[in-house]
Order: sequence, then structure tokens, then C-alpha cells
Amino acid sequence: MKKIPVVPKELLVPFVLITFCFALWGFANDITNPLVKAFGTIFNQGAFVSSFVQFAFYGGYCFMAIPAALFIKKYSYKSGILVGLALYATGGLLFIPASLMGLFWPFCAAFFIMTCGLSFLETSANPYILSMGDEETATQRLNLAQAFNPMGTLIGIFVAKDFILAKLNGMSSTERAALPLDEFEAIKMADLAIVRAPYVAICIVLVIVFVMILFKKMPQSETDNHQLNLGDTLKRLFINIRYREGVLAQAFYVGAQITVWTFTIHYGTQVLMDEGMTESKAATESVSFNFYASCLFLVSRFICTFLLKYLKPGSLLMYLAIGAVLLVFPVMFAGGRFGLYSLIGISGCMSLMFPTIYGIALRGVGDDAKIGAAGLVFAIAGGSILPPVQGLLVDNWTLNMSFLMPMVCFMFVALYGYRVHYKYGES
Repeated sequence: MKKIPVVPKELLVPFVLITFCFALWGFANDITNPLVKAFGTIFNQGAFVSSFVQFAFYGGYCFMAIPAALFIKKYSYKSGILVGLALYATGGLLFIPASLMGLFWPFCAAFFIMTCGLSFLETSANPYILSMGDEETATQRLNLAQAFNPMGTLIGIFVAKDFILAKLNGMSSTERAALPLDEFEAIKMADLAIVRAPYVAICIVLVIVFVMILFKKMPQSETDNHQLNLGDTLKRLFINIRYREGVLAQAFYVGAQITVWTFTIHYGTQVLMDEGMTESKAATESVSFNFYASCLFLVSRFICTFLLKYLKPGSLLMYLAIGAVLLVFPVMFAGGRFGLYSLIGISGCMSLMFPTIYGIALRGVGDDAKIGAAGLVFAIAGGSILPPVQGLLVDNWTLNMSFLMPMVCFMFVALYGYRVHYKYGES
């Protein structure tokens, strides 16, 4: 039997260009995670308020998912990607007035606009990659493209650590609170100028990518159909149990991923402070643990893409989700370095989840994939809702025990993998 290529040769250049967009939104996601802690210090506010960075960031995904899908349905995947890049760049430029105003909420607005663009990108790029070849290799192809997302993640973490956190004023929240108002404001404005620089710089890259995709002839999806039969499409998707439960699984997974990566900074800071390090030094150094987690995530993504040649997606998803659940126990009950390393280890289990849930849920839906993709991007709302909730648990319970939330999320993902493999069956 003739081997089916993961990416046909004639589609290699379009595949590479669209795959680069995966790295671009990985950069945005993970330069942002450490800012929850950073904004808490800069503005002298608690974890709950600071976590509204994530609420605004992932709220943009949620708000724009359906409009993006309708736009893509009417026009094309390429058009959706171009709009996404433009909105992403606009959000980055809005960091200039936000930093000059010196207020927290304008930054949230800039994050929101930015992720309206990311919503367009993800709603377009994921199903576009699925369509670039045979359906039999679609999930493996999406996992390959998604493997480049952590590369952007690593760059985002590196920039956050060395170009933002390392350059911020080293005073702790307590020390800042004791300052006279004018001194506090001067330090805050200087720190916000540091925060804005990388977001403005990424706009240059976005413009270059925008131009390259604009002038490159891109393939049409075999299922391109510009009729907007939204009611019929939603009805078909809703009665598709694999898709419906996939949206829920994606919401729980994204919520788990964002809470794990956001509060790894807090967890690492606590561990390092317990070992005698100052708060500001510990906060900067703890970003390294997110870097290690992302490296593991990247390596695991390639390993899992290889394993999908031999294992069914649902079964592999189930086993890795169970592994994530088991790793949460030391985080909650052991603490210290052992708990921290277990927290990092969770990233190895998470690497497969997003693209695999995505591929499973959209398998066989045909042209409904354009609207179906919106539901799976809308599910990223889990990353908007759960971080503030975990922030409340951190402020009012304990940091360690707050990881009960991602544990429950991983349990649902494991259940979805089980049902896909054993109940629905995998062809």
C-alpha cells in the first residue's frame, strides 16, 4: 500500500508559512504568562486582579471565535490569517498608549485586541493545516505544525525573563507599597516602558509575515463553500457527540494549561524564597522553570507526533491525561523542589492535548470544520475563566492546593480520550 505523505510536496511552502503563525501565537501566549506576577508587583495588586491579564487575553479568543469563523466561511482561510496578523499587530502597538497612561486596565484592553487577532489566526490556521493533505494524516499533520508552537513559546519565555523581568526594578511589592506616591509612580512608569518594548518589536515580524502570506498563492480548501448555512451547520455539530464533548475537553485542557503555566511562576517563586532568595530575584529566576517546562513540552510534542504513527489519538490522549493527574499530587502535597519538578513534568503530558483534541473533534465534519473550528477556539475561554478562579484560591486558600483545579480538568480530558477510544471507536 502506498504511504500517504503527512504534507504533500506541492503544499510544503504554504504549510511552512502557516506553521510559522503557530510560533507567533506561542510567543504571545508565553511572553504574557509571567506578566501576571510582574503586573502584581508593578501595580501592587493581588493575584486575583493581576490574573485578569489572562481573563482579557483569553477572553479575546472567546469573543472573536464565532465572528472569525463567519468571516472565514464567507471569504477564505488566507483572509482570516491576514486579518489575524493585522489585529495582533494592532494590539501590540496599543501597548504604547497603555504604558504612557500608567494604568492596568488599558493593558488588558491591548491584550484583548491582540487575542482577537490570535483568535482569527487559530480559527484559520488549525483547520487549514488539517485540510493540507489526506484526512488520514490530518491529526498527525496538525501535531507536526503545533510542534512549532512551543518554539515561539520558548522565545516568549526567554524575552519575558531577560528583556522584561530581569530589567524591572528589583523592589518587592511590600517595599514599593512603603514608597511615597511620586517615587512609586516613577518606578511604575519606568517598568511599564520595559514591558511594552517587546510587544512593539514583534509588530515588525508580524508585518513581514503579513506581506509574505499576502503575496504568496495559497491553496484552496477542498471543502471551500461560502454559503453561510449557520443554523444547519450548528445543528450537525451539536448532534456530533465526538465534537460536542471535544469542545468541552478543549475548554478544560486550555484552562489547565494556562493555570499550570501561569502559576508555575508563583510556585517557583515560593520555593526559591523558602530557600532564602529575595522575592524579586526569585520571581525572575522562577521564569526559568517555565522555560524548562516549555522545552519538555516541545520535545514531547515531537515524540507524541511520532507515537501517533503507532497509537490511536484517543488512547494516547487518555494515558497522558492520566499521567498529568498523577503529577499534580506531588505539587499539592509534597511541595518544595519535588513538587516544582512534578509541575514542570506536567508539560510533557500536556504537549499532545490541544492538537489531538482538535483533530479528533473535527474528524469527518467536512465543510462544517470552518464553524466547528470556532467552537474549539471558543473553548479557549477556559484559559480566560480559570486563572482568576485559581487566583482566588491562591489568595484565600493555599498556592499548593489551588492546583486541584487543573487536576479536575485533566481528569475530564482523560475521560474524553477514554470515550473516543473505547466508546466511539477510532478508525
